[in-house]
Amino acid sequence: MGITLEQAERVVQAALEKSRELNLKMNVAVVDAGANLTAFARMDGAWLGSIDIAIRKARTARLFDMPTGNLGQASQPGGPLYNIEHSNGGLITFPGGLPILGSNGEVIGAIGVSGSTVENDHTVALAGINAMA
Repeated sequence: MGITLEQAERVVQAALEKSRELNLKMNVAVVDAGANLTAFARMDGAWLGSIDIAIRKARTARLFDMPTGNLGQASQPGGPLYNIEHSNGGLITFPGGLPILGSNGEVIGAIGVSGSTVENDHTVALAGINAMA
């Protein structure tokens, strides 16, 4: 089973709360188990260019069922997945995308966050994930 709209909205709201707490302007995307956009929010003043990045981070995390930062480590020059970011219509391979697990541990979707440093993007995405607990 994939993430429900209610769950996706809860994840987005938790990420937005963390963004406000950190005084950041973020774009937050949640995709379902099929990597389809389910919920999205763009905070006032968040970078327009980060809309696509947030969505692609969420898609990337779901397509490979791993944090985007982990995929990025494997896709460095000389790495086993070098140039993977050119597949699947374009992937994002730096932090800010995380799989969302259901109660049975199965991946039911993913969150992608963009609008600040990759460290802040990851922190905000993690806050969204924690809303599922």
